[in-house]
Amino acid sequence: MADNQARVEMTGLEEIAMVAMEFGRLLMECGASARIVDEYVDRVARSLGAQRVDLRIGYASLAITLGIADNGITRMRKVGHIGVNQRLDQALRQLARRLESGQVKPDAVRAELERVTRETPRHPGWVIDLAVGLACASFGRLLEADWRAFGPVLAAAAIGQCFRRNLLKRHVNVFMTASLVAFLASLLGGLGAKLAGSETISMAMISAVLLLVPGVPSLNAQNDILEGRPTLGSARAIWVGIILIFLTVGVWFSQMMLGVNH
Repeated sequence: MADNQARVEMTGLEEIAMVAMEFGRLLMECGASARIVDEYVDRVARSLGAQRVDLRIGYASLAITLGIADNGITRMRKVGHIGVNQRLDQALRQLARRLESGQVKPDAVRAELERVTRETPRHPGWVIDLAVGLACASFGRLLEADWRAFGPVLAAAAIGQCFRRNLLKRHVNVFMTASLVAFLASLLGGLGAKLAGSETISMAMISAVLLLVPGVPSLNAQNDILEGRPTLGSARAIWVGIILIFLTVGVWFSQMMLGVNH
């Protein structure tokens, strides 16, 4: 009888672990910090019946240990490409808070999780491209690029973002993607500014690649280190540094082609 009860509890722990880690994986891939991932995975696991929850967050993996009475289980899973998706991030947090209001089963949670992931709206690609172009051009003005460079920077950054989306869909290495997009966007921005008669060609080239600056990962790296997770924070900081190196290489090649001195 005791063995049967233990098997039932182990089966339940397996289901809880899988659902909780799916929450964690999605939050990580949406760009959430380690503190948020830890907090909401703990909420989900406890709402499903776990009594003890220990989560280890790595840069590309999650490991969770759950316990009910004398039984425990440890499971791991990989984390995919980490991006930024604030809508899905907020939808996942709202779902986790709803789960705390009553007793739910893992199967129902998994179905609800799939629905939220599937139905959370996304902006069309062309809207994102245009918004990114407008943001880069506006930052260019703040960095004292002249008005003649505004249109070329907007167009170059929008094209660069479109190119970036397509490369990531094809699972091209993220660092090579940064370098290729930086080269294309800065080349188009500099060439367009030159043809438009701008006197701030170099700044136009820099402004056109601001879409590649990893702002959210940089903040998460800082927060993770300050909140007592130096290993994860350092891994994210190294990733940010390498992205900036490849970005710089792409801009440098485009400046060489246009004969522009930074």
